[in-house]
Amino acid sequence: MEQPLLSEEKRSEIDENERLSSYQYVGRTGSVIPTASLAGMDVSIEEIRSASSFSTPYPPSIHAPLISSPEPLPNEQAIPHQSPYAADYGPYSNDFQRQLLDEVEIRELLIDHIGHRCCWGSRPARTWKIHAVEDCNVYVGTLETFLEEREVIRETEPYLGGKIDGKDNTPELGIWELDLRSQFPVLFVPYKETRVKIPNSETIEKCSDCAGRGDIPCPTCNADQEPGFYKENQMSQCPACYGRGLIAHRDGSDTICTKCDGKGKIPCATCGSRGLLKCKTCNGSGSLLTRKIAVVKWKTLSTRKVSATSGAASVPDEIFHRAKGVQLCNTQAYQCTPAYFADSFFLNTFSSDVIADRASVPPTARVICERHTISVVPVTRVTMHHRRQSFSFYIVGYSREVYLKDYYPARFCWGLCPCLEWLKV
Repeated sequence: MEQPLLSEEKRSEIDENERLSSYQYVGRTGSVIPTASLAGMDVSIEEIRSASSFSTPYPPSIHAPLISSPEPLPNEQAIPHQSPYAADYGPYSNDFQRQLLDEVEIRELLIDHIGHRCCWGSRPARTWKIHAVEDCNVYVGTLETFLEEREVIRETEPYLGGKIDGKDNTPELGIWELDLRSQFPVLFVPYKETRVKIPNSETIEKCSDCAGRGDIPCPTCNADQEPGFYKENQMSQCPACYGRGLIAHRDGSDTICTKCDGKGKIPCATCGSRGLLKCKTCNGSGSLLTRKIAVVKWKTLSTRKVSATSGAASVPDEIFHRAKGVQLCNTQAYQCTPAYFADSFFLNTFSSDVIADRASVPPTARVICERHTISVVPVTRVTMHHRRQSFSFYIVGYSREVYLKDYYPARFCWGLCPCLEWLKV
């Protein structure tokens, strides 16, 4: 039977899918699961959120849906094709479409970058000769560890009577026995925190500040008393008449002091000579209601590595991390293992180094899952020359971000640019 002819566009799409299939899921056994092996498997968000309700390590059943279809990060592209390239970094060094920049584009990018500097001239960017254009592609490896951390803190408040949620009803739940499925966030969220009261954890305790009495000795008139003892009706000397009870005048006459009514002493201004003050900690009740609060934090710990050639060594790693590149590997698992590339010893070693630098997990936390990616970022180094002067700059990533380290020949600020930026001039 004759088969219908495929259009040119359809054939190219099939060839592209075949090329992608060899790179879409790379990794050792256990690191990644091909999508085909999970066909017909529907996993709801409730199953993922249920992980937080287990007292034992999170069940493996939630890991499969997590790694079934790793999506590229927003600033990454899929691998368009495979082509052998004999270089120090192996055949994957040129497994993406290289940036093809002509002289006009290079100058336009540099002029646009200079235009954001208030006192940089554009003459070198427009007139200097482009001496060299070289590729300095960079590999970026990341390992993100998404974990959940739980800690217990104690909260107290004055106990004013009433029923409490104590252990008399049912046993107190352990911190990892709390059901927090409704609070479970999106995977690999940078940070989320919630606080939950632990059921059956309330207790009534005697206030330590007042020893359960509800009052404390006045610090003004009973400052030298033993703890738990006080004296009432302590009086202090009147500051107006200095204890005489009379106010002397220039004509030699005396009048009764109105502040102390002629007594020469006044009651304590702090407690009214009661000798006691109401305890502020327990609000005078003598008892405190104490409860346990679970502080639950979800966060992502990141390990990042950059492998750059000597030509791009002067560019800060942060530039490469935020640049748009091509994703060679994207795996998710409970615990990622190094990716495996059949024909690139360098990438295998680089992936192992990223995994080896895994961020340490606090003892109060548990790992939910990990994500491991390796990307290649196209970097072009451009050197411009004029007479005996020269300078270099970099065009990084598919977003074509320009990085110019320090030297640019047409700067007229004499080092005042940071001051002007600080003053927002």
